[in-house]
Amino acid sequence: MYETIELTKQGRIGHLVLNRPKSMNAMNGTMMKELADCFESLLQDSTLQVLIIRGEGRAFSAGGDIKEMMDPENPMDIELVMKDVSRLAKALYTLPQITIAAIHGASAGLGFSMSLACDHVIAEENSKLAMNFIGIGLVPDGGGHFFMKERVGVPKAKQIIWAGQTLKAHDALAKGLIEEVTAEGRGLEQAESYAAEAIASPLSAKLASKHILHQLKVKELEQVLEMEAKAQSAMRKSADHLEGIQAFVEKRKPEFKGV
Repeated sequence: MYETIELTKQGRIGHLVLNRPKSMNAMNGTMMKELADCFESLLQDSTLQVLIIRGEGRAFSAGGDIKEMMDPENPMDIELVMKDVSRLAKALYTLPQITIAAIHGASAGLGFSMSLACDHVIAEENSKLAMNFIGIGLVPDGGGHFFMKERVGVPKAKQIIWAGQTLKAHDALAKGLIEEVTAEGRGLEQAESYAAEAIASPLSAKLASKHILHQLKVKELEQVLEMEAKAQSAMRKSADHLEGIQAFVEKRKPEFKGV
């Protein structure tokens, strides 16, 4: 059904796997559209009550696919992509399931925005978590501003976004960005354990609380997504973004000019 992701169901628990392991699950246009379609389909799925999201291979997701962004012959349609990214973020935030992100390896850029949108984030201790859009002259998208602010508040969100640092799992836990740290190789196991506990709890009541708390914020998320899309389209045309991408490809330190 999908090219870049896999959705399986075991009773009331669903598993969504990002499945571009050769690219460290970098999100190309196809994956962004498929994730948006998948989350929107789950909005109507009353059979599932818990969803575990993870990446195949060495990483959760390295973020947006820079190779596709750079492809001169088939350039990424930024307007279309931002529509899919906005659909993805809104649907994920409003899912009628408990969502669990099981992170190993890298969770960066849009991959990290998606992790932060989940109800419960588990990261293996050596995983690398990064809201690193600033490094290529971009702003967070996929609701990154909203989810970061929800977790740590505006002042800390600004500092983390502006720094663009790569955080180890224990640093992210200390900052309030994630809920749990596990030993290497134990992230999925812990996610399954958390899912089993959720299934054995008064889950309808938990999901009702999630609905109440999240519905209050949906309009704000929609506004953030609209502003992110406009800002991202503008930033992609900036000299700093072109320099950031070029420096990334050439593996050198970028020289930004603030334009």
